[in-house]
Amino acid sequence: MRIPAALAACLLAAGTAVAQAPSPSPSPTHAAAPSAAADGAAAAACPPILQHTFPRLQDEKPQSLCQYAGKVVLVVNTASFCGFTPQYKGLEALDSKYRSRGLVVLGFPSNDFAQESGSNKEIADFCESTFGVKFPMFAKSSVRGANANPLFKQLALASGTTPKWNFYKYLIGRDGKVVQAWSSMTAPDESAFVKVIESQLAAGG
Repeated sequence: MRIPAALAACLLAAGTAVAQAPSPSPSPTHAAAPSAAADGAAAAACPPILQHTFPRLQDEKPQSLCQYAGKVVLVVNTASFCGFTPQYKGLEALDSKYRSRGLVVLGFPSNDFAQESGSNKEIADFCESTFGVKFPMFAKSSVRGANANPLFKQLALASGTTPKWNFYKYLIGRDGKVVQAWSSMTAPDESAFVKVIESQLAAGG
């Protein structure tokens, strides 16, 4: 069976506002202090690598990644027209299987490799209708180079590697530290990969 040129190229290129309640106190200074303390505590609880806000893929509403603080986070750069696109199915299976134990998969579509030309709505529709993707995904952005989004810039610094192709995978532990990175060639159901995730899930929570 002849392999389509686009698929062959893909496989070849792959390398490895907070509302403040009215205070009963007549003094506004006393009302402000608890709020400031709460804000400071929230910032401290969210590790630096998650202190970013991105538009949600489906409706472009801003989403703070701090909502995933304390979880094991798997970050993946994705694309709809790549030989590795079927990995969406495995990623959804991972998220579904381990969600109750504290895992969350985060997808970041990118056209950095010229394989994600659609609009955010088109990408969202494709992912849901083709692979039943339910894990959180964010608006299309760049994931490498000078224009990389701030999360991927931090991931590159922490791991020592930038995405060389679509479906690179970065694992962040519950403490907010990058554990490991994998290339596109690592399938979501690969045993060694899953074991690392399981070990991180077992490390607290």
